[in-house]
Amino acid sequence: MSAANKDLHDEDEALGKALDMRILRRLVTYVVPFWRSFALSIVLLFLMSWTALVGPYLIKRAVDGPLTVMASGEASSTKAPLQDLFQISVLFLVVLVVESGLRYGQVQVTNICGQNVIQSLRKQVFAHIHRMSLAFFDRNPVGKLVTRVTSDVESLSEVFISGAAVIFEDVFKLVLIVVVLFWINPPLAAVTLATLLPLFFVANAFRVRSRNAYREVRNKISSTNAYLQEAVSGLRLIQIFGQEERSLRKFDERNTDLRDSHLRTVRVYATFFPAVEIVSWLGVVVLLLFGARQIVGGSLTFGQFIQFWFYTKFFFEPIRDLAEKYNVLQSAMASSERIFRILDTSPDIAESERPEHPDDMRGAIEFDGVTFSYRKGEPILHDVSFKVAPGETVALVGATGAGKSSIIGLIPRFYDVDSGTVRVDGIDVRQLPKGWLRSRIGVVLQDVFLFSGTIADNIRLGEREAIPLEKVREVASCVHASRFIEKLPRGYDTEVHERGVSLSVGERQLLSFARALAFDPKVLILDEATSSIDTETELLIEKALDELLKERTSLIIAHRLSTIKRADRILVIHHGRIREEGTHDELLRKGGIYGKLYRLQYEAQERLAAR
Repeated sequence: MSAANKDLHDEDEALGKALDMRILRRLVTYVVPFWRSFALSIVLLFLMSWTALVGPYLIKRAVDGPLTVMASGEASSTKAPLQDLFQISVLFLVVLVVESGLRYGQVQVTNICGQNVIQSLRKQVFAHIHRMSLAFFDRNPVGKLVTRVTSDVESLSEVFISGAAVIFEDVFKLVLIVVVLFWINPPLAAVTLATLLPLFFVANAFRVRSRNAYREVRNKISSTNAYLQEAVSGLRLIQIFGQEERSLRKFDERNTDLRDSHLRTVRVYATFFPAVEIVSWLGVVVLLLFGARQIVGGSLTFGQFIQFWFYTKFFFEPIRDLAEKYNVLQSAMASSERIFRILDTSPDIAESERPEHPDDMRGAIEFDGVTFSYRKGEPILHDVSFKVAPGETVALVGATGAGKSSIIGLIPRFYDVDSGTVRVDGIDVRQLPKGWLRSRIGVVLQDVFLFSGTIADNIRLGEREAIPLEKVREVASCVHASRFIEKLPRGYDTEVHERGVSLSVGERQLLSFARALAFDPKVLILDEATSSIDTETELLIEKALDELLKERTSLIIAHRLSTIKRADRILVIHHGRIREEGTHDELLRKGGIYGKLYRLQYEAQERLAAR
C-alpha cells in the first residue's frame, strides 16, 4: 500500500511541517478559479494599510502646525490656526470613512471568495469519499471521515476568509511602518526596532509549542468525534445492555483529554501575549528616552514624536495578529494534510483503462479459481469455482464466517479478488465500468439502511424521473409493502426518520425488497434478507419472491429452509471452499454438511414448536 493509501487511524500522529510549501501551493490552486475576487481583496487590503497610516501623519501636522502656533501665541489671531485644524479634522474623518468603506468591501469580497473555495473543496472531498471502495470504510472510522468533511474543511475557511488576507495585510503593514519610521528618523527607528530582537526568540518558542499543542488538540477532536459517532449509532444497543455508564465514562475520558489539550494551548497563548506586551512597552520606554533627547536637541519635533509613537504602537498590532493567525495557519496545515491524505488515497477498486461496454446484461455469473482475502495473507475464499446460468436461483449455505457474504461482495466488485476471475456474461468484472455493473445488480441486505426523506424517495433513492410514483406503488404492492405504507398518515409521502427508526424491522425489510425491484436488476442478491422478518411477513415475502426472482439471476444467502428450498441449486460453503453442490433433495440424500445443517435447524424448529 502506498503512503497515500495509509489508514486514518494513525495519521494524526504523523503530521508534516507547520508550514509546508507543497501544501500551500496546492491550496492556492483552489483559489485560482476565483482569482479576480482574491486579487481585488488584496488590493483593498493594501489600500487599507495605506489609509491606516494617514491618521498619525495628520495628527503630526496638527501638532506641529496649528496647535503649536496656538500654544506659542505667535499668531495674531486664532482664526487661521483654527481653520487649519478644522481642515485637518475633516480630512481625518474622510480618511476614517474611506478606511471603513475599504474594510467593508474587503470583508465582502474576501468572504465571497473564501466561501466559494470552501464549497468547491468540500464538494471534492465528499465526491472522492463516494468513489472509495468498501475496503476503505472497513479500515477507517466513519467519525474521522465526517471530521474531515466538516471540521477540517471548516478550519480551512478561516484561512481563505480571514487568515490569508490578514497575513497579507499585516506583513505589508509591518514593512510599510518600518519604511516610514526610518524615513521620519533613522537613528530613532534603529534604536526602537532593536528592542524587537527578544521578540523573535519569543515568537520562535511560541511557534514550536503552539504547533505541538494544536496538533494534540486536532488528534483529540478526531478521536472524540469518532467515538461520538460510534456511540450515537449504537445507542439502542447501549441502552439494551445497560451500558450507558460505561459509554459515558469512555466519552468522558476523551472529552477530558480534549479539554486538557485545549487548556495547554491556552497556556501557550497566555505566555506569549504578555511577552509581546512587555517587549512592546520596552520599545515605548526606549522611544520616550531617546525621543525626549532628540526633542531637546532640536532634531525631532513634538509632532514627529507623536507620529512615531503611534506608528510604534501600530507596529505591534500586526505582530499580535500574526501570532493569532499562525494558529489559523497551523490549523490549515493540519487540516489540509488530513484532507489531502484522503484526496490522495486512490480507490482500491480502480476503473479499467480500457473498459468494455456491453449493450445489456444477461446475468450469467462465473467464479473461476477465486481466492480472496480482506487482509493480506489471511484468505477467506480458496480456489472457488462455480457458474450460475441466466435466470437461475442459487442459494449459498454454510456456517457463519464460511465466506458466503465474501462471494456475493465480489460480484458487484465491492472488492477485487486476490487471484482467479469473476465474470459476468463471460466478461471479467474488472473490465466492466463499476457504475454500469452495479446499476444492473440489486442487493438486499439483512441490515436495511433508510435515508431521511419520504417512503417513496427511499424506494426510488431520489430517482424521481426514472422511477415515477406509479412504479413505486406497483413494486410496493408486489412485495406486499403497500399494506403497511397505505396505513401510514401520509402514505408514500410519509417522512422516514433517520435510519428508519419509526418503522419496524420487517417493514424496513419490505421496503428494501421494493427498492431492489424498483430498479429492475438483472442480477438479484439476497443476503439474509428474510432473517429479520416475522412469520406473517415471511408468508407475504414468499408470495412475492416468485415475482421478485422471475427471469433474474439470483444468489441467496439464507438460513430459512423455505428460502433455501426455492433455489434451483445449493452451494455449501465450508471454510472458504465449495464442499457440496446440488438441489435440496440431492444434498439431503448425500448426508454431508448440508444434511447436518438441515437436521440441526429442523430439530431446533421442532423444539420451538413443542414449547
